[in-house]
Amino acid sequence: MTDLFTPFTLNNGVEIKNRLVVAPMTHFASNPDGTISDAERQFIGNRAQDFGLFITAATLVKHGGKSFMGEPEATSDAVLDSLRETANVIKNQGAKAILQLHHGGKKWNADINQGFDAIAPSDYIKPDNDASDNHSARVMTEAEVDEMIMAFARSAELALQAGFDGVEIHGANGYLIQQFVSGDSNTRTDKWGGDIHARTAFPLAVIQAINEVKTKHNRPDFIVGYRFSPEEPEENGLTMADTFVLLDKLVEQPLQYLHISLWDFYNKARRGADTTKSRIEQIHAHIGGKLPLIGVGNLLSGADIRGAMATGFAEFIAVGKAVLMNPNLATLLKNGQDEQIQTRLDLSQPEKYGYPPVLWHIQQNKPAFLPPVVGDENWQAVNI
Repeated sequence: MTDLFTPFTLNNGVEIKNRLVVAPMTHFASNPDGTISDAERQFIGNRAQDFGLFITAATLVKHGGKSFMGEPEATSDAVLDSLRETANVIKNQGAKAILQLHHGGKKWNADINQGFDAIAPSDYIKPDNDASDNHSARVMTEAEVDEMIMAFARSAELALQAGFDGVEIHGANGYLIQQFVSGDSNTRTDKWGGDIHARTAFPLAVIQAINEVKTKHNRPDFIVGYRFSPEEPEENGLTMADTFVLLDKLVEQPLQYLHISLWDFYNKARRGADTTKSRIEQIHAHIGGKLPLIGVGNLLSGADIRGAMATGFAEFIAVGKAVLMNPNLATLLKNGQDEQIQTRLDLSQPEKYGYPPVLWHIQQNKPAFLPPVVGDENWQAVNI
């Protein structure tokens, strides 16, 4: 059984000191121009200690694609100093700093993208029965697709210049890159659409463009990871079989790791694979050791985290909700102080956690994807 604190050497020779990863957490805290705020400094300022990797909140690559109020940006030289400070805050705590690159596509927030069109791989009309979906989106032109690929590459270059150790391409959670891979959201008939093999063209082009940045700067040590969601619920959405096709292509790319997005580490497959087994078990077996896999999903206690590592289904274990409740989580695990790990948030002690105001407000209204709170015995994680 691999210990959480066993080092791992990536295929580019970079050693990660342990198997613990801070999952990307939306904090709603950056300034309106996408630069780091005091609340963001406080939130990330003590959560990377004793972790191997720290992946930032989803960070915008091109104006017009924000999905969250307070989303950070990597859009131009104007935010380079802010990115540099973010990288330093993380690295000064001893973790490798990874900037997650994001564009919302059709999953954008109209209020914070005023003056821009919502764009997507194909035309999108909002469902009449979905009150949470307040917009439609128009199809991207081929020129806009090319511009978007270059935007991801430019953001990666800004991350490199700012001192980040690497970037993670956000190809999960229904955002733009996943929209290109999905048969539900991509009905294009040009080179960016077609069957599942053809629909992988966009993420592969993004990977290639980012690796050209690495080559340009002679930085083979710069880490490039890719996050993916394995399934979608829609009739024409992604299945496990589709994801296996995507993975077959990703493992042949110059990537350093893959990162599965799961609400629960042990969720079973729905379609296109053995529905009696977990998604992560089957995906890890399919990858076959060609790239390390980061696993994640509702791991709250020390026993949860150590148990997930013990399955052998992932080379790294990422935690989000547990870090929201325990800024010093990795230190507690390192010292064997599992009994001190909180698995419920105490809403009477906001100063203890250092949340940005908007995130704390959301927590008090408590969507199920945030940590359980003291006194709420009915909480359960979203299962999708």
